[in-house]
Amino acid sequence: MRRFPRGRRTAIAATVLTLALAVTTGAQATAAPDDRAPAAEAVRQYEVGDVATADARTALARTGTAIDEVRSSSVVITADEAHAERLADLGYELTALTTPTERGGPITAAAPGDYHTYGEALAAVAEAEAAYPDLVSSQVIGQSHEGRDIVAVKVSANVAVDEDEPEVLFTHNQHAREHLTVEMALYTLGELTSQYGTDPEITALLDSREVWLIPSVNPDGKVYDQESGSFRSWRKNRQPNAGSSSTGTDLNRNWAYEWGCCGGSSGSPGSETYRGAAPESGPETTVVADFVRGRAVGGEQQITAHIDFHTYGELVLWPYGFTYADTAAGLTADDAAAFEALGTAMADSNGYTPQQSSDLYITDGTINDWLWADQGIFSFTFEMYPTSSGGGGFYPPGDVIDRETGRNREAVLTLLSYADCAYRAAGLEGEYCAA
Repeated sequence: MRRFPRGRRTAIAATVLTLALAVTTGAQATAAPDDRAPAAEAVRQYEVGDVATADARTALARTGTAIDEVRSSSVVITADEAHAERLADLGYELTALTTPTERGGPITAAAPGDYHTYGEALAAVAEAEAAYPDLVSSQVIGQSHEGRDIVAVKVSANVAVDEDEPEVLFTHNQHAREHLTVEMALYTLGELTSQYGTDPEITALLDSREVWLIPSVNPDGKVYDQESGSFRSWRKNRQPNAGSSSTGTDLNRNWAYEWGCCGGSSGSPGSETYRGAAPESGPETTVVADFVRGRAVGGEQQITAHIDFHTYGELVLWPYGFTYADTAAGLTADDAAAFEALGTAMADSNGYTPQQSSDLYITDGTINDWLWADQGIFSFTFEMYPTSSGGGGFYPPGDVIDRETGRNREAVLTLLSYADCAYRAAGLEGEYCAA
C-alpha cells in the first residue's frame, strides 16, 4: 500500500497509475468517476486517516468527496488520481487500498455477471407477475434520462384493488454501483410471493398491507456501471450537466427538502455528491417523488413506512441527515423515539448498527429527509453488506448474495408489522395509534 503524506504531493501520479493498472487486470476494473478524466484513468478506494468525528467527516464530505465507509478513526473513499491529489494538497493523508483481486485470499472479487442486469431484473418481475397474478402487479411509473423504464411492483393480497391499507415502499439502486440492492428487491419479491399462504406471518401481512418495490431507481447508472464487461465504480445517474463536461447527479442529494442547505452535498458537477441544478432536477428523482405524491388519497399519504437500500456498511439510518440535532422542525422527540425504537428493532434482527444518519456526517437533499419532512413517512436507509472494503466493498462476490439478502428478511417483516403505526415500537400507541 502507498501512503500519501500530509501536505505533500510526491510520486502520487506514478503510484496511482501503477495501482490502477493492477486493478484493470482484475474483475473489479473501474473507469473514471466522471467524463472529464481520460478513459484509461481508473478510480480506486483510499483510506483517509485522522478523520475520527462526525465534524471531521463532514468537513471531508464538503470537499465534494463521497464517503464509502466509516472506520473508528478514518474513512474509505473512492477517488481518481486528480481528486486524490486535491485531497493531499488540502492536507489529508491517503492510503491506496488493495482490491480483493490484488490481495488474494478467501474473498473473491465479484464479476458483473454475478448480479442481475437491469433487463434480467425486469424479466424476473415479469415472471413473478405471471406466476402470482393475484399477488403481484407492476407498472411503469416513468423513464430515466436515457429512456429506460422505472418500474414499481405492487405485492398484496387482492392486488388489483387499491384497498385502504397501510402501504410500505422499498427503493433500491439510487446509486448505480450498489447492485446488491437490486438483488434485495428480487429477494423480497420472491419471499413474499412464494411464502404467501404458507408462512402465517407473511400471509397475514399481505392480507393487511400493500407493498411497493422499485427495484432500480437509477437504471441508466446501473447499466453503465455493470454492462461494459467490468465494473466502473459509477455512483450518479447519467444525465449531462449543462455547461460542464461532467456527467451525472447524485440522486440521493437531489430531493426537495433542505436541498443544498448545509454543506451535505456538492454544487460542483464533477463531484460524486453533486446535488444537481435544482431539487428534483434528476428525472429519476422526480419519477419516484411523483409516485409517492400520487399515493396520497383524499389528502392522506397511504405510504407509512419506507426503506431505501444502499451498500455498504451494515447500518440502519434514519432522519435527519441535514442536522446533528436529534430533533428539529417537523421531527419531535416522540418522532425521534419512534425512529430509534423501530430502527433498533430492525437492526436487532440483521446485526446492523442503528443510528441517526447525521451521526456519520451531514447530508442534505436525501430521500429519507424528504419522505419524512414532506410526506410524513417513516423512512430508513439500510446500508447492506459488507461492513468494509475487505468484504468486497460495493462489489461483494456473488456467493454472498443469497445470504446477505436473506439476512434482511426479519427486518423487512418488522417494518411491515409496524406499518399501521410506527409509534408502537416506542410504546407510544396510546398517544398516536388509533384503537
